Amino acid sequence: MFYGAMKIAIGSPLKAAFRPWVEGLEHIPAEGPAILASNHLSFSDSFFLPAVLDRKVTFIAKEEYFNSPGVKGKLTAAFFKGVGQLPVDRSGARGAGEAAVKSGVAVLARGELFGIYPEGTRSPDGRLYRGKPGGLARVALASGAPVIPVAMIDTEKVQPVGKVVPKLSVRPGIRIGKPLNFSRYAGMEADRFILRSITDEVMYEIMKLSGQEYVDIYATAAKRLLAESAKPSAAER
Repeated sequence: MFYGAMKIAIGSPLKAAFRPWVEGLEHIPAEGPAILASNHLSFSDSFFLPAVLDRKVTFIAKEEYFNSPGVKGKLTAAFFKGVGQLPVDRSGARGAGEAAVKSGVAVLARGELFGIYPEGTRSPDGRLYRGKPGGLARVALASGAPVIPVAMIDTEKVQPVGKVVPKLSVRPGIRIGKPLNFSRYAGMEADRFILRSITDEVMYEIMKLSGQEYVDIYATAAKRLLAESAKPSAAER
């Protein structure tokens, strides 16, 4: 009920203001579990995608969004719960991965839609980065649910990093691909080569849908390299 109210309060104005275009809505099943695997360009991705779908989509989010102190913290927690996000402790890489898999499988077991960003973090420069196999592939194999590739387009231009006011002149898009079935790999979730293969296949489909340039490194590594290159050299200090 809360999700429905939040969708009306946020989703309807979002669609009216930005008029996002959508292709491939017919690939979203009317019922039953499915994994929506999307590229990640902006914080707003988790709002635009649910806004254009009739069904609820559950994403995972940093636990800090749910346990911050004070009135602002409680309001933030209520907001994220209302828009269908689940808290995951990301303090340890392995623990975070396990929590994400368990959360995803639980959502899918209820016959719902689970949203995940295989890159693990937002793209630092609009390009598509290597997908992390620990979450997406393991959830797909553990649940048996189909994976639907999704491409968010131009959402990073709506509210560029560092800008407070969004640009209403930008009309973002969402392109949804055909479901991918990985049942042929059932029972092989412990095989890291299978996990890598599944993830790469999904990322390839996202690349085709989005038209992004693909970079075969993790986005976290790219962000680290960008941060290091931004540091002043010894000669400049």
